Amino acid sequence: MWEEHPTEKSDGTLYVVATPIGNLADITLRALEVLRSVAFVVAEDTRHTRKLLSAHRIRVPVLSCHAHTSPEGLEKIVGILKSGRSVAVVTDAGTPGISDPGTALIHLALENGRPVVPVPGPSAVITALSVSGLPPQPFAFLGFPPPKGGRRTKFFEEYATLAMTLVLYESPRRLARTLQDIWHHWGNRRVAVARELTKVHEEVFRGTVSQALEAFGELTRGEVTLVVEGAVASSTPKTQAEGSWKEALADCLAQGETVKDAVEKIHKAFKVRRREAYRTALELGRDRD
Repeated sequence: MWEEHPTEKSDGTLYVVATPIGNLADITLRALEVLRSVAFVVAEDTRHTRKLLSAHRIRVPVLSCHAHTSPEGLEKIVGILKSGRSVAVVTDAGTPGISDPGTALIHLALENGRPVVPVPGPSAVITALSVSGLPPQPFAFLGFPPPKGGRRTKFFEEYATLAMTLVLYESPRRLARTLQDIWHHWGNRRVAVARELTKVHEEVFRGTVSQALEAFGELTRGEVTLVVEGAVASSTPKTQAEGSWKEALADCLAQGETVKDAVEKIHKAFKVRRREAYRTALELGRDRD
């Protein structure tokens, strides 16, 4: 039996409960006890959460709280807390409040003076960071990059000079484009691509961004966590970017790509003029001769 936290004796408490990111066996004993004891479980996807509860024979009513839940819907959940009944909030996978809709409910509960108690457990951020092979501290968690437009460009430009390990979430359908944007804005850094963590097809790729682009195509499947090497503090963004595309070009040629294919790849990823990339490719070829 887990040791009770003093706050857990209070009524009207919001429990922030971490759930497995893949393997159902990763749920904690304390999480199971809390889920059994509350009046309601609030979930991002009720169907997904009901499967988890069913696997552990937990019969508790499940309410929905997703990205499109109205302020009135959130107020109703806080009203349950005010009535003296406790609620557990969960996300589809991992720790609530980390890049998911649970954040709004947590903030509203705090604003209304309700106790908010963490029930820690799995986190894709920490799981990926721990096996990435990159420095685990300091690190910055950046969440999901904006999907498109000026906000996306600003995102990559804003974090280009952070001299610490960077962790991002990304959907499998945008993985290749995000790797290209990282290559263009941050350079050909070391990266770990963690896919399907704790699941049957778990994979952690470690290498450079250019190598990751070769390894992962448009048909990548599964949730992805990216861990990226931080910027070199002594380098200016301009010289860093120039060095990065030249290094990436050299990598492409070293892997046996034709000059034409390598130049086209560098042109698309770094927005470097084809003529300049072609000239550099010829110089690299002469250096190897």
